[in-house]
Amino acid sequence: MMIIKTFSRWFIATGLMLLMVPLAAMAGVTIDSARIWPAPDHTRLVLDIGGKIDHKVFALSGPSRLVIDLENASLKADLEKLDLSGSPVRRIRSAPRNGNDLRVVLDLKTDIKPRSFQLEPNQKYGHRLVVDLIDEGGLKARKPSEPTVSQNSNGKRDIIVVVDAGHGGEDPGAIGPRGTREKDVVLNMAKTLANLIEARPGYTAKLTRNGDYYIDLRSRTLLARKHNADLFVSVHADAFRTPQPSGASVFALSQRGATSETARWLAKSENRSDLIGGAGGVSLDGRNEMLAGVLLDLSMTASINSSLGVGSSILGRLGSVAKLHKKGVEQAAFAVLKSPDIPSILVEAGFISNPREEQNLSSSWYREKLSRAVFEGIDDYFQKAPPPGTLLAWQKQNRRGDGSVSQYRIRRGDTLSGLAKENQISVSELMQYNDLNDDRVMVGQTIRIPAS
Repeated sequence: MMIIKTFSRWFIATGLMLLMVPLAAMAGVTIDSARIWPAPDHTRLVLDIGGKIDHKVFALSGPSRLVIDLENASLKADLEKLDLSGSPVRRIRSAPRNGNDLRVVLDLKTDIKPRSFQLEPNQKYGHRLVVDLIDEGGLKARKPSEPTVSQNSNGKRDIIVVVDAGHGGEDPGAIGPRGTREKDVVLNMAKTLANLIEARPGYTAKLTRNGDYYIDLRSRTLLARKHNADLFVSVHADAFRTPQPSGASVFALSQRGATSETARWLAKSENRSDLIGGAGGVSLDGRNEMLAGVLLDLSMTASINSSLGVGSSILGRLGSVAKLHKKGVEQAAFAVLKSPDIPSILVEAGFISNPREEQNLSSSWYREKLSRAVFEGIDDYFQKAPPPGTLLAWQKQNRRGDGSVSQYRIRRGDTLSGLAKENQISVSELMQYNDLNDDRVMVGQTIRIPAS
């Protein structure tokens, strides 16, 4: 009798376990929440999912729709609460399909090209299914632009500065102890910096993004090239695992990063038709491997040297309004700096992981102070070394064309010997003309420079 009872218990328990297996399988993967990020040329839909999922995505026309079929899935999120403004989506519908599956339909305003992929869990998110709605018309509209011509400038072009706000959309960047998100801080700074640049005659600013959406790193440098940029400035906020580190930094590309990038460019056939030199220069098209390599090395070296120059000028200005993390321009192999034909720098505005700097970066007055320092550093550099054909280059060349005397205000980093060489006169003549007893000058001092 005892054997029969024991067997009965085992049979019932085993039966219950077997019944639980199909029930667990039926539960499937849940769609827990959703977010949507409209951008100028695409819209990103992100679904937070309970695990990896089998899915299919396809577009339909007449009317325009996007269908997302999810196998063995159930919907917990309320998709109807998503804010669809600024996106090509009119409405989102969903319904069970084939018993355990789920179909989500996006009614669209226009035809799009879909792309989807899954992301593994990280520190901020769990499993995610990402669906991109690509507006091919918007992509085609991003054609290389003609060099911008300044108004009332005798036909001379502006210096074009492309300002890049790091992260965005699904990627918040670093997050401070009080919840301040890097993507918000740097977008505000980038817009302020762009406004300062636009307000100065002889300059034009372009933003890689002007809203809360993500652009991949390579596309940021491609945008700079399509705008014929003379300078690319990427704005970020640093973070560390402890709250102690603080201070602003400026980075340029390292030589190691330059070497790897040269190899990548030579290996990619589509790069050979790209121009070296921003608004126009030497093409790799039709060049043999050795000559193409030499041209790229020369261009990359020149870009890095220019990046170090403008970075040093910016650091000099930042040091007067904020603490510096390092006194010199640092170098690293950041992907966003790897443009062989455009001087590129990355500005770390401070450590958002430091409570005091997080509080500073959250305030508009501090962000404006930093942005103004960055712009003044850019202007300092280009006043000394303006690109050929620009309004600033024309002004510098013709500053004393009538034989008159010019007034010059000493900037950080200026030396009397450097100014003498730049203006083609001797140091002794410059000292004599300004009644100077030695060759020392101070920042803010105004000196007179005669025509050479």
